[in-house]
Amino acid sequence: MAVEEPAFQTVVQEGAFAIRDYPALVVAEVSVTGAQKEAARKGFRLLAAYIFGANRRKQSLAMTAPVAQSRASEKIAMTAPVTQIRRDGEWIVQFTMPSAYTLETLPEPKDARVRLRETPSARFAVIRFSGLAKPDDVEARTATLSAWIQRRHLRQTGPASLAQYNPPWTLWFLRRNEVMIPIQP
Repeated sequence: MAVEEPAFQTVVQEGAFAIRDYPALVVAEVSVTGAQKEAARKGFRLLAAYIFGANRRKQSLAMTAPVAQSRASEKIAMTAPVTQIRRDGEWIVQFTMPSAYTLETLPEPKDARVRLRETPSARFAVIRFSGLAKPDDVEARTATLSAWIQRRHLRQTGPASLAQYNPPWTLWFLRRNEVMIPIQP
């Protein structure tokens, strides 16, 4: 089953590392609390309910990929279809909406916790990896990507996010993950 992923332009590709430019994207997001996995589950359920019909039109929307998670103390614009960003003790979980929709054409969420907004275009440094994306692994990949950014004399403009592309039933060794860090264009 094909799942839409956000369009991007690859600026640099070096093995597992890349620099990508993403266009402005429309996202649905929620704020949730808890440990990383617990918050991801809570946020995913709320957003999945919205795209599966918990909206004023009772309209189903196509699922997009990846699912992403991140921790941060500052607000960032994330372009992955589902994003989790930690901000002030909360996690912001986002789904990128299918590209056929705009803020004006999306159905209004029934749940007031689901917010719709547009993210600005952005450039990201990315490192790709496979596996379960456990918190320690994500921290290690984030450190590796941060070091790569520093070696290239790039300027990080926000916190890292973990993008996960596969449904939960995918075998762990077949899972595709990325840590994404916004950088100055």
